Amino acid sequence: MTINIKATNLDLTPSICEYIEEKIGSLDKFLERFEKRGEIEIFVEIARTTKHHKSGEVFRAEATFSVGKKVFRAEDLNEDIRMAIDEIRNKLQQEIKKYKEKKIERHV
Repeated sequence: MTINIKATNLDLTPSICEYIEEKIGSLDKFLERFEKRGEIEIFVEIARTTKHHKSGEVFRAEATFSVGKKVFRAEDLNEDIRMAIDEIRNKLQQEIKKYKEKKIERHV
């Protein structure tokens, strides 16, 4: 699994980069079955939505990848960039589980 990270209006520090790779990389165990068909490439974008606001949901995290024709995408706005990354990881995990269950039901 390859993770491409893009930062908009935000400095991409090594600690944030490492955090993204740790959290999004943990989805690998759910995608093992699909990786046999080819390498999965996940695009992650983190951004600061506004330059002048200091509080509120000013950080956005978004992740997108595809397995075959199915596109998985998650987005979250939050006050903390790490919380936004956690949320997109959870949303992607739920989407993957739902997709796997549908695949299993079709084969039964």
